[in-house]
Amino acid sequence: MAAADRTDGKAPSAGRSGIFLGFAPWIIFDVVAGPSTWKLAALTALIASLVLNLPDMRRGSLKVLEVTGMVFFATISILALMLDRQDLLWLETYAQTLASAVIAAVALGSLAFTPFTEQYAREQVPREHWDSPLFRRTNRVLTAVWGGVFVLIAVFGLLAVRAGHHGDWLNWVVPVVLLVLAVKFTAWYPDHVRAGARDTGRVA
Repeated sequence: MAAADRTDGKAPSAGRSGIFLGFAPWIIFDVVAGPSTWKLAALTALIASLVLNLPDMRRGSLKVLEVTGMVFFATISILALMLDRQDLLWLETYAQTLASAVIAAVALGSLAFTPFTEQYAREQVPREHWDSPLFRRTNRVLTAVWGGVFVLIAVFGLLAVRAGHHGDWLNWVVPVVLLVLAVKFTAWYPDHVRAGARDTGRVA
């Protein structure tokens, strides 16, 4: 294997703890939001975004996922204060689906530029490894997985709206299962890639 792909066993890292913190406000919103609780969910997620992202704000290193979260939850919270319930009926109905669609768009859209997971990984990996094919490929896979998960959650959210009270499992159980699987994959995949790179390096 080429030296650029070996990267001292560090390049495949994806800044896992940072990614999980970046997703925390979105997960809080998805879990708490409901027909009667979405306003509380938006405010809670906004506060979580501000608190969790404070270190990055101080360093001037905010990431696309963090900025999107603060803007999205601030907008939702402001709309909740300014508009009456009748005007917000659509938001009350589709709040979770909208949040999932936004984060899916951000994740998948970042593949055209810098995969959003790479922004976190760069904080843990030396600059000389950032252009490693192994490093880039690992983060493209992780970003695509998270984007796909939130696309599925958005679709299940739409199905839950159509199913009414019988769709609670689509709006709660399925998203939780998908998120748990995504978290486990994010924890497993970089180590798997790193082990494969070491094995190939011994043969090369």
